[in-house]
Amino acid sequence: MGSKNKLKRFRENETFNNVVQPSREELVNGDFDLKGKWNSTFFKNDNPLVLELGCGKGEYTVGLAKKFPNKNFIGIDIKGARFWRGAKTAVEENIGNVGFLRTQIELIEHAFAAEEVDEIWITFPDPQIKYKRTKHRMTNSAFLKKYKSILKPDGVVNLKTDSEFMHGYTLGLLHGEGHEVLYANNDVYHQHGSPDEVTSIQTFYESQYLQIGKAITFIRFKIK
Repeated sequence: MGSKNKLKRFRENETFNNVVQPSREELVNGDFDLKGKWNSTFFKNDNPLVLELGCGKGEYTVGLAKKFPNKNFIGIDIKGARFWRGAKTAVEENIGNVGFLRTQIELIEHAFAAEEVDEIWITFPDPQIKYKRTKHRMTNSAFLKKYKSILKPDGVVNLKTDSEFMHGYTLGLLHGEGHEVLYANNDVYHQHGSPDEVTSIQTFYESQYLQIGKAITFIRFKIK
């Protein structure tokens, strides 16, 4: 994407009422007004709050929001030029139960209060296979602690990935740390029992993976 196009998208994001872009300082210093008030101030209802972490173009966030109008969805990504697409779609189609937050996943507990979130989706994260990159792996122990700090006691996390490595790593970690695996499937399109929202919503890249016969995996779990 050219820098002109990026700037255009950044400018357009600033005009969307469904995009929130706090500074790092605002979050870390505790000056972020929406923390603990996403439902009351942003969505103006008390429906369950669901996050998609590393939402990319926002296709999954918007897909879930359309499927579950009685839940509130927030797509989170540091790359605003990417989620511009999802934000624009939501504005054009008047989908009121979706928002986008531009920040790093590492700062998630500064953006949401304890027990504010009902559910988390992690869709097609970079598996960070190299050992040096494990600290960026989105289902490592440090990240799970962050998620637990903002989830309700019965909150769940969903991981959908095309990476066998990420699927196996996460399952191993969950069992090793004593978390509760509610459902696991290493080929959601060819094995029965996959939740509908796992197979009925596809990202652009996911449909490409499927065309070349790549298995898509899914885990739903609770952090103990």
